[in-house]
Amino acid sequence: MAETKTGEMQATLGLTGLTMNAMALIAPGAFLWLTFYAQATEGATSPAMWIGIIFALLLCLATAVCYAEMAKLYPGTGSSYYFAEQSFLNHDKAWRFARLSKFIVGWASHLYYWIYPGVMVAVTGIFTGYIVGTLWPNFMSASNPGPMFMMLVAVIFTFGVAYIAHRGVNGSTAVSIAINVIQISALIVFSVMAIGYRMHHAPGSVGFQWDSTTNEAYDYEFKTESQMVGGQKTDVIVRDSNMVPQPLLDAAGKPVPYHVSYPEKDAMGNFLSHPDAKSVVGIHNFGWMFVQATVAILILVGFESVTSLGGEAKNAKRDVPIAVITSLLVQGAFCYLFEYFATNYVLNSGYTMQNAAGSAAPIGDLMVMVGDALFGSGHGRTFMLIQAVTVFLALIGTTLSCINTGARVTYAMGKDQEVPEHFGMLHDKNLSPHRAIWTLAVISAVFGCLALLMVFGDAGAPTDAAIQALPHGFWSSFGYLTHDKMAALPNTLTTITLASNFGTFLLYGLSCVTCIVCFHNHPQFSFIKHMAVPVFGVLANLVCMSFYLIGPFMGYGTKMEPFLALGIAAVWAIYGGIYFTMSSKKSGRTTLVPHRSTISS
Repeated sequence: MAETKTGEMQATLGLTGLTMNAMALIAPGAFLWLTFYAQATEGATSPAMWIGIIFALLLCLATAVCYAEMAKLYPGTGSSYYFAEQSFLNHDKAWRFARLSKFIVGWASHLYYWIYPGVMVAVTGIFTGYIVGTLWPNFMSASNPGPMFMMLVAVIFTFGVAYIAHRGVNGSTAVSIAINVIQISALIVFSVMAIGYRMHHAPGSVGFQWDSTTNEAYDYEFKTESQMVGGQKTDVIVRDSNMVPQPLLDAAGKPVPYHVSYPEKDAMGNFLSHPDAKSVVGIHNFGWMFVQATVAILILVGFESVTSLGGEAKNAKRDVPIAVITSLLVQGAFCYLFEYFATNYVLNSGYTMQNAAGSAAPIGDLMVMVGDALFGSGHGRTFMLIQAVTVFLALIGTTLSCINTGARVTYAMGKDQEVPEHFGMLHDKNLSPHRAIWTLAVISAVFGCLALLMVFGDAGAPTDAAIQALPHGFWSSFGYLTHDKMAALPNTLTTITLASNFGTFLLYGLSCVTCIVCFHNHPQFSFIKHMAVPVFGVLANLVCMSFYLIGPFMGYGTKMEPFLALGIAAVWAIYGGIYFTMSSKKSGRTTLVPHRSTISS
């Protein structure tokens, strides 16, 4: 394979290309499908979903300001890794710590950049399983797709996207622009429809209720009969030979219409729906807000990815800072807040938060329901499938963007020989860091498969009846245990997501510290931008990281997944320390910089 160690990346990206690459990573089309399920399974904290995004957004805005300010001084490839090196090297007192600081920041960033794509390919597997189950229900359950099938999709998808990244950043940018336009338009349509459904369905009005077995919405009450299930008398829905729920009939023999209500909790205290719009945007509980923020950060990360493309920007000092802030404001402050409000607002007795926690794709379910209401029964599925095309495009865009970003950070460390030198090589023709890209592809496939091992574990465990009703086969049901066994195991998707998010909080916190060092005693120092904002960013990231430990002990969210995520982070940190020590000894380099030399961009 042709490659070069001395070739340089070409400056081909303008402001539009830079912004679109960052926006593709903060992909609202992909993440609404991904994180709504994950946030719904965070125990009692789900009522604070929207406000959790607000806190995560404030955290990200503070960090974005830091990235934007540092990009003005030090544009180049490597993002936070490069900023750490330059900020310390150019500081009159802290320059000795330049190598140590850039390694710590670069190594921490890999906890995020190397796991995050795995989350993306895992959710692509879930998404594909949902669509296949919708189209061919006899082969696959849409609500609970087969783990083996999802893993296969994740692996194929990983290497397909890696090939696009390998071809070079210009092709990637063209894909990102198209994807952003399509997904934002599609999401606005769904959000308007969801809000319209709620506004036109007052309590007591006729609406739809969801049936997870057939993956359809029905406008009538279901007929039930009492049966012994697990030694207890339980009301079970009566179904025909095709598993379609039968209607409850009135005295005249006509189906009893389903009447919508908006109950806040069920008899066991589980959250069901928001009684009004004020409840959607309410705090409810500060602890819940912080727990939700630890998951919600996943939907907002990516704004910093554009700083890794500084070496490929035509005017990096001008365009990169603008792209960082613009991408976050458009995707985070507008798209996410709007769509999450709409999705939470539309929840009702016919489709509750508990339904969302038990589905592979609650957003797909809601699209079917609101589509049936607007276009007529049976047409909601068509609407969902059209929207699903835009979601798949968004998944390509966000996975492509994060592989591009992660590979370029690895490439920068490879050039500095802080990781194996071959990672610092470029492809001779495409001028892409191809070795870093393909290595990241393998790692992403592995983490994607790990995330799918027990994707319905813990709070998302299906009932024994639902497991028995799955189409039997290696691709459709292998890997499902009993309800009790699955409920006792951690949700692997949430675990991998939280591990990636912990890396994000760590990286963002370190980047805020770097910004403080960068502008300390600098002629352009501003107290607001270079002290107040970074300090808030550091504190906000520390609070979110602390809730990995505090939350479970306070009864917030789940317990197993945060601790496992912390374990992954600890192993990575220990390995990093060992690798740095052995690498330094082998190469004869010292931990502290012995002689000061300013490396300018």
